[in-house]
Amino acid sequence: MVKIKTPEEIEAMKPACQHAADTLVMIEPYIKAGITTDEINDLVHEFTIKAGGIPAPLNYHGFPKSVCTSVNHVVCHGIPSAKKLSNGDIINVDVTTILDGWHGDNSKTFFVGEPKVRARKVVEVAEKALQIGIDVVRPGATLGDIGHAIQSYVEGEKCSVVREYCGHGIGRVFHEEPQVLHYGKPGTGLTLKEGMVFTIEPMVNVGKAAVKLLGDHWTVVTRDKSLSAQFEHTLTVTKTGCEILTIPSA
Repeated sequence: MVKIKTPEEIEAMKPACQHAADTLVMIEPYIKAGITTDEINDLVHEFTIKAGGIPAPLNYHGFPKSVCTSVNHVVCHGIPSAKKLSNGDIINVDVTTILDGWHGDNSKTFFVGEPKVRARKVVEVAEKALQIGIDVVRPGATLGDIGHAIQSYVEGEKCSVVREYCGHGIGRVFHEEPQVLHYGKPGTGLTLKEGMVFTIEPMVNVGKAAVKLLGDHWTVVTRDKSLSAQFEHTLTVTKTGCEILTIPSA
């Protein structure tokens, strides 16, 4: 069942969403060759705790770290480790903050140094795909409209959309209904209503769409080892369109 948030509840969510966005701004200068994803994790953890928040991924269904760091062909849920980033890598940093019981969820894929052509391509397509999905959101549109818009654009750019993982409703619960697929048919699925709050977070592969789950039961990679990129926002449906909630404070 999809929870419709009141205007007061949406206002109460905004500090968590803003902090999640501020975390991505904070971490960007550190994304350089030589840093480890464990060091990124520690920076995110400390920044969140200092603000009075809780890093939602930590111990969520057993996830061992405070942030997801997905490098190169890792699609999502990469576990921070002692491995260092190298020039030419791409890395998605997925931050979810709990503040006063509310969740804010967003992610961004960063370049490490100078990107190669295929890396730049998949990152640019993923970022634009998110915006294209957001542009569809308004009362009366459907989830299928969002998925179709994203899929049509991504495949038109000769990339592919991951099917197994999707956006989701969010609020006091990290993952709630609805599931927001990044592919689909126009006019199908749930009709959007004012007060719905959910994430859109397309995962885009420069190669084929197929993925596999590694033995740690978290890390998802592309089967063909091709690069993958992702961007994510938390947003709410308004009377006339939508409002992105994960906007940084400055």
